[in-house]
Amino acid sequence: MKKLTAIAAAFALVGTLGAAPAQAQQKFVTIGTGGVTGVYYAAGGAICRLINKDRAQHGLRCSVESTGGSVYNVNTIKAGELDFGVAQSDVQFNAINGKAQFAEGGAVSDLRAVFSLHPEPLTILARKEAGVAKMEDFKGKRFNVGNPGSGQRATMDMLLPAIGMSTSDFSLVSELRPDEHGSALCDNKIDGFAFVVGHPAANIQDVTTTCGAKLVSITGAGVDKLVAEHPYFAKVSIPGGMYANNPDPAETFGVVASFVTSAKVPADTVYTMVKAVFENFEDFKKLHPAFANLDPAHMIKDGLSAPLHEGAVKYYKEKGWM
Repeated sequence: MKKLTAIAAAFALVGTLGAAPAQAQQKFVTIGTGGVTGVYYAAGGAICRLINKDRAQHGLRCSVESTGGSVYNVNTIKAGELDFGVAQSDVQFNAINGKAQFAEGGAVSDLRAVFSLHPEPLTILARKEAGVAKMEDFKGKRFNVGNPGSGQRATMDMLLPAIGMSTSDFSLVSELRPDEHGSALCDNKIDGFAFVVGHPAANIQDVTTTCGAKLVSITGAGVDKLVAEHPYFAKVSIPGGMYANNPDPAETFGVVASFVTSAKVPADTVYTMVKAVFENFEDFKKLHPAFANLDPAHMIKDGLSAPLHEGAVKYYKEKGWM
């Protein structure tokens, strides 16, 4: 009897020791996104939902953080305070090359790409009473260029000089976040705003429905040159009728949203993240209308200027995509 008890105790001890590592393997990861009304926040939520669904198997627990956007996310990943983030393809390019917003702090050499997401056109909205048909019509008017650290601010900083304009052309320059610019437009505090976003976006639906805001096309020789000189930009058309009171298409240009991390994040963490998305890909595409046309063949290469993280590469090779 004593012998059986000793064996049982030994098994119990082995069971306890075996359970300890599984408990220790519980890891918390945070995704930096953007404003709560934007597609980045929805994208982060969608990815976390798929990861958390199987957390009992892999031990990863994912949470989403609303942030100031692309530049903020990259800098916070660099500082080790975020594990993953969503960033525009141009911001990713500038970070890995130490250009533009990253010229002073230097290249973010540890930045790694995971996959790209949806196209994100630079979207300009005007009050219907403002009488604006093109970007140049905002001269002498009140315009929101976007909050510092956001992708729209970064893109506006490139667009304005390309079309022979500067912020001094506006009678008022505001730096509101995306969750503030809609009410400011409808309350007649600004005449227009810029937002880099995937479509359809709730943020744009709100202002086109509430106060009849108009989409403004961004075209011309300056835009053509800007797109030609920067490989992460492409011309985009926002379909007519997608938003209330906007029956005609709006021609513009844009970037691609990308999902990024740091080389310091373990390969198994990134592998688990990527696997959760692609093994549940049809579900993922249904989580936001902007994801409806995503294609893995494009997601593993489009708009990615930083090297792919080794954890992502492992999964893509297993699938025969690389």
